[in-house]
Amino acid sequence: MTNILGISAFYHDSAAALIQDGKIIAAAQEERFSRTKHDSRFPKNAISYVLEEGKIELNQVDYVVFFEKPFLKFERLLETYLAFAPRGFKSFSAAMPIWLKEKLFQKKYLFDLLQELDEKFDELKKIKFSEHHYSHAASAFYPSPFEEAIILTLDGVGEWATTTVAHGKGNKITMLKEIHFPHSLGLLYSAFTYYTGFKVNSAEYKVMGLAPYGKPIYKDLILKHLIDLKKDGSFRLDMSYFNFATGLTMTNSKFDSLFGQPVRKSEDEPLTQFHMDIASSVQAVTEEVVLKLTKSIAGKYKSKNLCMAGGVALNCVANGKISKEKFFENIWIQPAAGDAGGSLGAALAYWHQELNNERKISSSDSMRGAYLGPKFENSAIEKELISIGANFQKKSEEELLNILATELCKEKTVGWFQGRMEFGPRALGARSIIADPRSAKMQKELNLKVKFRESFRPFAPSVLSEDVSDWFDLKVPSPYMLLVADVKKEIQVPMTSKEEALFGIEKLNVKRSKIPSVTHVDYSARIQTVHQETNLRYYKLIKKFKEITNCPILVNTSFNIRGEPIVCSIKDAYRCFMGTNLDILTIGDFILFKDKQNLLLEKNYQNQFKLD
Repeated sequence: MTNILGISAFYHDSAAALIQDGKIIAAAQEERFSRTKHDSRFPKNAISYVLEEGKIELNQVDYVVFFEKPFLKFERLLETYLAFAPRGFKSFSAAMPIWLKEKLFQKKYLFDLLQELDEKFDELKKIKFSEHHYSHAASAFYPSPFEEAIILTLDGVGEWATTTVAHGKGNKITMLKEIHFPHSLGLLYSAFTYYTGFKVNSAEYKVMGLAPYGKPIYKDLILKHLIDLKKDGSFRLDMSYFNFATGLTMTNSKFDSLFGQPVRKSEDEPLTQFHMDIASSVQAVTEEVVLKLTKSIAGKYKSKNLCMAGGVALNCVANGKISKEKFFENIWIQPAAGDAGGSLGAALAYWHQELNNERKISSSDSMRGAYLGPKFENSAIEKELISIGANFQKKSEEELLNILATELCKEKTVGWFQGRMEFGPRALGARSIIADPRSAKMQKELNLKVKFRESFRPFAPSVLSEDVSDWFDLKVPSPYMLLVADVKKEIQVPMTSKEEALFGIEKLNVKRSKIPSVTHVDYSARIQTVHQETNLRYYKLIKKFKEITNCPILVNTSFNIRGEPIVCSIKDAYRCFMGTNLDILTIGDFILFKDKQNLLLEKNYQNQFKLD
């Protein structure tokens, strides 16, 4: 058996993945174990976990593949400095000590870190390197259900590439086109994330969530001054407005002058209609770029299938529009589309491309629902709950699902911790907080009392796969919550003229549909279709809820508070349960009610985590 360990690390979202004879065995992000959100450090805990899942020691691994090539990245750093000199000296001098100490000699650096995990790991030649965007492309194509596809990757920047088009066929991927740094759609979006006061490489999804509250009144200004967009979707940025190539910020004073306001300095400053309009405008530009790109490559390469990865592929609003336009018959997006997924792509690329192994294609995909993380047996759960001092009851599956479905109907909120943890940024019904989508108060309540985050943030509906098209304008599966579609017209509640006149966040409390908790202000929803083949227990719970309510949908949001990674261990889950207004926690076959817990175990642990 050939064991390949894939690693992504040292930028953000470090992760490890293990494949055995080409089969995906396990994958997880380091943040889940370290409890540091977007942890970029060497993923020692994630590596230990995936090896344990594969029942092997590190020294038994045949190849360790890193997701990018440090020398190419260093070349980009040097060439960028020379191109902008002397303007970039500050950022250049800040980066140099780290490069000279660690990154430039990364093979030896990785070898030393791996040896700390297992001193028997003694073969330097086992360590290999993939290219950043090649790892993304491999993560998108190889697990997909397609024999052949066009692969589009979009993110901030890898070594040089920011956008690539590739062709996958059988077990081979051929790179076709690239757009290079500093021209980057991901960095354009991150510049606006920074400008609206959110955290770069972390909170881009907040800009996407804020966009429907505004109007895209600055779209033409962006297209006129910031990005030169061609008919085929290729583009160039006007770097005189940006600071990311040479400085320590994303934008500069010329950028501020263009929009007439300074950078929102922090998330403590109020969000105004201006920020909502800015978010709406950059989202509209992003959608236009992506739609022009996909239309162009569909026309040029004549493939029926599209695969996507890279951080921009997490923009589910843009993805929904690609799906709706039908440039391609089929679309498959890697659920861990960001840098974490590069660990999996790097391992798969080595197995297929370098070792020339045949590709076995699964009819749905080979990600196994993205449930690739740790799980816990009932015996381990019971032991942990006793040691914590929790009050709990053990139930049969049928009893458990009956109780939960009944309590959800009473507007109770539930921490749902079942099966293997998800790989990627989305909770998909394994580490989720769930609730009744018919409740008009649930979105605001979950945001402010459970998640402790901004009230505008939307929640996703988990819907039985066979019922999706009865409730949403979507006719394809969306198992990874990566497509946005409108709620069906007959379920919508039209706005009155008085409600139409409301501005921004005021619109939040307007009931928009029969499922208001998962209906965004523009009547859209970020949909997760639930399939019995990949998550049977979650499927059964929603089915039970449907039997009582005739509604085959639950609110699904990640099981964590703002600034905290999604829970990974039983202890994490209990701490979150006791530190929030969650009513019920279920782990395996066990159920815990908040009002039966020892109140001395309640604690305010929010200050443990920095805001995301």
